[in-house]
Amino acid sequence: MNVLAIVGPTGGGKSALALALSRRLGGEIVSCDSMQVYRRMDIGTAKPTKEEQNTVPHHMIDLRDPTEPFSCADYVTEATQVIEDCRKRERLPVICGGTGLYLDALLRRDDLPENTTDDVLREELWQVAETQGKDELWQRLSQVDPVSAAKTHPNNVKRVIRALEIYHTVGIPKSELDRLSQESGNRYEACVIGLRYPDRERLYRRIDERVEKMFDMGLAEETRQLMEEGVFLINQTAAQAIGYKELLPWLRGEETLSEAKERLKLATRHYAKRQMTWFGARPYVRWLDMTENGKEKTFEEIVNNAAELFQKNRICGKI
Repeated sequence: MNVLAIVGPTGGGKSALALALSRRLGGEIVSCDSMQVYRRMDIGTAKPTKEEQNTVPHHMIDLRDPTEPFSCADYVTEATQVIEDCRKRERLPVICGGTGLYLDALLRRDDLPENTTDDVLREELWQVAETQGKDELWQRLSQVDPVSAAKTHPNNVKRVIRALEIYHTVGIPKSELDRLSQESGNRYEACVIGLRYPDRERLYRRIDERVEKMFDMGLAEETRQLMEEGVFLINQTAAQAIGYKELLPWLRGEETLSEAKERLKLATRHYAKRQMTWFGARPYVRWLDMTENGKEKTFEEIVNNAAELFQKNRICGKI
């Protein structure tokens, strides 16, 4: 049995399509979202509703408390178990989400070290950044992994720390680990369908509408509650999650709610653009345009197109 994956930009309609295809093809949804693994982070992560989760089984959602760490390696380990269970029950695993790094790691087979994390070391490196500066961290990385350092701006402290963490945990540079991973083959035969908007403005309108809906659903109150629990102080990943970090200045009284809302819309647009760039560079993605002849397709047309693409190309490409 193959694996089906639905990818693309945030707000593009992945979840609705994955739900419809799961119903039609006898599938179960495997979330590929680095934030939906956290409980109580519901509105800001656009988590499927309880009704949707009851309609079709969903996996890889609500796995951790938001104060607990969750890595890409954790995701691969647990998602692999879910997929294998689906296959044993002859259910189609339908991977849905926009966290490209997680998808790449999940679909590739490798015999490389699984444990590349060290919470104590990571905290020590954050302390170095605060006390000695981000340039000191970058210089350390340039000494042990010049390839990764050349690709990483010193201001991207999180990425610099991750590369140092990998080097000191595994014993080889992150750049070398990435190269070996790319050469290690595939874990699954996967059909990866990407949703594409030739007219970006259509996507951006969808994003703006989505942000407004999130606020109507209570995003501001959800963010306030998480902040009061100390989640954003404990979990650096959660603190950087789009949908929450843009509201923190407002909650601290530093700007108006209207300003925070506009910043969230802009940040979400930028994130969608980065996702399209990421997936656009993956040769294994088979693209499905959401418009035709300048007009938006109906949802039924999109579902039919995706189902036909999957059935026609049971193995759409090499991962």
